Amino acid sequence: MATDINQVLQLANQGDAEAQNQLGLMYHQGQGLHRDYAKAIEWYQKAADQGYAGAQYNIGIMYNQGLGLPQNSIKAVEWYTKAASQGIAEAQYNLGIMYYQDQRIPKDPARALKWIQKSAIQGYPEAQNALGLMYYQGKVVNQSYIAAREWYLKAANQGNTSAQNNLGVMYDKGQGVPKNYTKAVQWYTKAANLGNAKAQNNLGAMYGKGNGVQVDHTKAKEWVKRACENGLQISCSNYSLINKVVK
Repeated sequence: MATDINQVLQLANQGDAEAQNQLGLMYHQGQGLHRDYAKAIEWYQKAADQGYAGAQYNIGIMYNQGLGLPQNSIKAVEWYTKAASQGIAEAQYNLGIMYYQDQRIPKDPARALKWIQKSAIQGYPEAQNALGLMYYQGKVVNQSYIAAREWYLKAANQGNTSAQNNLGVMYDKGQGVPKNYTKAVQWYTKAANLGNAKAQNNLGAMYGKGNGVQVDHTKAKEWVKRACENGLQISCSNYSLINKVVK
């Protein structure tokens, strides 16, 4: 992959699909070039027309997010499908999520599961967590805490904070595993330290109750405050209550 802007531009103008996609990404993200969504789309399109899967995925993002063109979920699905069919794990995941919960297209649980599974099997952590949640909730698949834990663990070991928090919840509640507050705290802490607001709130609750740790109202207050600052509204309410007790 070329790194010099002039080299990338030269290769892109010569028809190199990888360079065309790279140039599109540079315009898209404003890396080394002024951010310009229209030019990003132009170069993505050149690469996508040659069948370059990464560019097909990137066009899907532009349509899905309405960047440089009107938001269009149908077009996003079309381009994600092209990329997903070539094995792009991120496209498979995004496509699955759209079929699962996007209100702008008809829901298709079977297709959602198909694409999320493909992405998860490839090792994409967001898909692994999503598949774990499906098993946890018993949606689209038969409910199974064992399968949920398996997929959460795969994602958590790759640093996915949602999966880390979800594992904490399972140990906290004894769902599919023996109840273990110490392990719950360990997983909450991993996610909380990486900025996951739900884990921060949950960790605050553990310190407040003394579950898996010594009771520490100061730490409880600190973690709940962090969760509130990260936008978790229930934590803001919790913080107000704790603040009346812990000064």
